[in-house]
Amino acid sequence: MSTILDQIVAATRDAVDRRRAEVPASVLEAAPLFTQPTRPFERALRGAHLAVIAEIKKASPSQGVIRSDFDVEQLARAYDEAGADAVSVLTEPRFFQGSLDYLTLVRQTIDRPLLRKDFIIDPYQLLEARAAGADAVLLIATILDRHHLHDLHQAATELGLACLVEVYEMAELDRIDFDQVRILGVNNRNLHTFTVDVNHAVEVFAHVPESLVRVAESGIRSGRELAYLHAHGADAVLIGETLMRAPAPGDRLRALRAEAASSTPTPSSLRS
Repeated sequence: MSTILDQIVAATRDAVDRRRAEVPASVLEAAPLFTQPTRPFERALRGAHLAVIAEIKKASPSQGVIRSDFDVEQLARAYDEAGADAVSVLTEPRFFQGSLDYLTLVRQTIDRPLLRKDFIIDPYQLLEARAAGADAVLLIATILDRHHLHDLHQAATELGLACLVEVYEMAELDRIDFDQVRILGVNNRNLHTFTVDVNHAVEVFAHVPESLVRVAESGIRSGRELAYLHAHGADAVLIGETLMRAPAPGDRLRALRAEAASSTPTPSSLRS
């Protein structure tokens, strides 16, 4: 029986084949944004403070529509004004109701580094990302073998795109070439139970080189969790649903940072 991830990858493969037939690579390479310099995604995540990648996401397979009042331009401006260090844009259309057009609109609206968050399995998607204005792409280790991950990372780098390489489980670290990868994300969601534990990222961070930019992803809801993650190895966090469900996402981001600045949490206090 296939998992939701299997279904997403299969649908992505079909969709990429259709788009490639409709829009050749040469057309993407001729797009105005394709040749523009990318913004420094990695540099935006390095520094003394905990960086925040704020996400624009309309829906998910498990939650359905997360935000019905979905004005991409307004959301981008809110994140920009709240000081997000980078912005992630969901572009997968079938399961997350995303679009590459959203990415281009965000690029036209703000000057922050942008991450294309999608299920990247084909070099053609890297060309799409570049043509739409992305500065970085997500590469998910659980859907790529070591060779495929290495080749996509290399192809992205040659296009000027940074790569956020994401793992769900400790065992997936074996797929990563640590001489190549510079930004590692750890997803706190268990793909089998769909439960979330922010301590999972901390556990994985302890087994990777400190030279990497380390990003904690999924299930981050409080400033105390931000402070805890930063104290235990995170250089950045990616926050999506918590912001998308807030009436004013920019204000929610400011509040999370203010709470983090005044927090010294212990693991047992994170959900209290």
